[in-house]
Amino acid sequence: MKHILKILALVAAISAIWIGLLRASLVPRSYTWLLPIYLIVALGCYGLLMVGIGLMLFPTCPREAELLQKDIAEAKEFLKENGVDVGSD
Repeated sequence: MKHILKILALVAAISAIWIGLLRASLVPRSYTWLLPIYLIVALGCYGLLMVGIGLMLFPTCPREAELLQKDIAEAKEFLKENGVDVGSD
C-alpha cells in the first residue's frame, strides 16, 4: 500500500508541475502539451537502461547451482526407484 501512495504522490506532483507550466505560460503551449509524451518516453528509456544494466551485471550463484544439481540428482534417484526411465547420467 505504501508503494501505491508513493506512486500516486509522484503522479500528483508531476501533474501539478505540468498544470502550473500550462497556466504560467513560461514555456510555449505547443511544448507544454508534449511534456507528458516526453515523460513517458524518458521513463521507457530509463526502464530499458535498468534492464540492460541488470542483464550486464547478472550475478552468478555457484552455491545455488550446486544445490540445484543436488536436487536434480535426488529427483533422478527417486524416479529410478519408482521405475521411471530418466535417461543416462
